[in-house]
Amino acid sequence: MRRALPLASALLAAALAGEARAAPVLLISIDGLRPADVQDADARGLKVPNLRRFLAEGTYATGVVGVLPTVTYPSHTTLITGVAPARHGIVNNTTYDPLQINQGGWFWYAQDNKARTLWDAAHEAGLSTGNVFWPVSVAAKNVTWNLAQIWRTGHADDRHLLDAVSTPGLIGELETAAHLPYADGKAEDLPADVNRARFGTEMIGSHAPGFMTMYLAALDHTQHETGPGSAQSHAALETIDGLVGDLVSAEMKAHPDAVIALVSDHGFAPVDIVINLYRPFIDAGLVTLGPDGKITSAEATPWGSGGSFAIRLARPDDAALKAKVKALLDTLAADPAARIERVIEAPAIAAQGANPDASFYVNLKLGAVAGPFVNGTLPLAFPSPVKGMHGYFPAAPEMRSTFMVMGKGVARNRNLGEIDMRAIAPTLAKIMGATLPDAEKPAIALAK
Repeated sequence: MRRALPLASALLAAALAGEARAAPVLLISIDGLRPADVQDADARGLKVPNLRRFLAEGTYATGVVGVLPTVTYPSHTTLITGVAPARHGIVNNTTYDPLQINQGGWFWYAQDNKARTLWDAAHEAGLSTGNVFWPVSVAAKNVTWNLAQIWRTGHADDRHLLDAVSTPGLIGELETAAHLPYADGKAEDLPADVNRARFGTEMIGSHAPGFMTMYLAALDHTQHETGPGSAQSHAALETIDGLVGDLVSAEMKAHPDAVIALVSDHGFAPVDIVINLYRPFIDAGLVTLGPDGKITSAEATPWGSGGSFAIRLARPDDAALKAKVKALLDTLAADPAARIERVIEAPAIAAQGANPDASFYVNLKLGAVAGPFVNGTLPLAFPSPVKGMHGYFPAAPEMRSTFMVMGKGVARNRNLGEIDMRAIAPTLAKIMGATLPDAEKPAIALAK
């Protein structure tokens, strides 16, 4: 027995040697990064050496199957919790607001997330934590240094709001170190990414968080404006590639044993038409407008999420109301002008882990985008002011997102194939020597 114990210990040590354990982690998100823009960069004429480094020196997925809807806030909350929107509660970017009284409010506040986060897991593992602009981060617990994401009007007063919801004194401290003011919350263009990446490198240099989240928005912003694969989108990504290089260098200087993970939240598809479901819902008497053209009541509301709509009923248990809405959706689905790919009901919505308050979910055909309520005069369909969109059901290959990871204990040049987005958070928790026991998928093995 005495001879067997050292042998067992040696075998255990050998088994653990190849795993990344208790390593610091930097998690970078490039909103809207399509996997092929890295994996097929040469064929697409893209110069992204820092992103390509992850393929050569690390482990990567050919694509990540996301959640419903494939939009920023639900996806980023899944990336940091390992559970679907039905569990974490961030079921769209914008809050449910049928009477349009929240002035376009988003799910900014961490208290709306019902699930345990990687920030929580890292804190419980004894690591300090940092964040720059990650979605759903206002008043997030267990973030030691937090530059939360929020905006309202774009007025100068928004800067007071940013300062109020971030770690006290942190913005001023980092502005002094960076020698420039921090970007406004509403700014999501390339200069804002350059600014926030600078603040990210300063946070790493000054505080060296054991776990840090960094969010970059400009690629998504540019692809909405000019379409995926446009010259402008390629130029934005090439600049962002340099920012990733700066962040990786800062992290490796602070933590030579770090693991760096790079993710995105969804893919992208070109679009040319807006589908305004409010028009038929108004015509059917399901949405009522006042003399001023504003909504005064709604029996059923089409809640847009990019390329899809969640349909919420005022009385979900009202069989007659549900039948009326279903009949309308069936009629629309048969109309080519409505560009509907399919409509699912509660059991299928639950199977997708999507909004539990939606009685129906409408997926549009690629190329069409869900319109918000603007006024009661707009037609069912009209030309789209944006050139790119996401938010479609996650089965669409165009909605695949990105996962790449490199660093301590991570296998080099390893292709995982397609993975589920819910597997990413438990994987990163394991690297940090932490756990996310409620995650809906097991951690991915990354060892050499």
